[in-house]
Amino acid sequence: MPNTIIFTEQAPAPIGPYSQAVLVGNTLYISGQIALKNNVLITENIEIETHQVMQNIEAILKQAQFTWQDVVKCTIFVKDLNNFAAINQIYGSYFPQNPPARETVEVSRLPKDVNVEISCIAVKL
Repeated sequence: MPNTIIFTEQAPAPIGPYSQAVLVGNTLYISGQIALKNNVLITENIEIETHQVMQNIEAILKQAQFTWQDVVKCTIFVKDLNNFAAINQIYGSYFPQNPPARETVEVSRLPKDVNVEISCIAVKL
């Protein structure tokens, strides 16, 4: 089964040797997204930053003809778990029903020193 590389200009271009997303069969693997828009970091506060991350993911989902309802798994990387409640509230607004499986991990550092990075897997049945 061949892989299809997914790319949209509506999300940040990769800053390393990886793709925004890879579609394998009916499964979409989205690389970790940070709050980068038009090459500008959006880090005014954790809520705005998290919304931008989710908007970048949404742009990739749309490019691959997927929706939030197709997302089955997310991983959230945070620099400070004290931001968890705010991140969780914004993240949860994108999944009002049947949220995907998820883990949240505190890490010492993220690309470009952002505060949050989210990756996900989506499946079309």
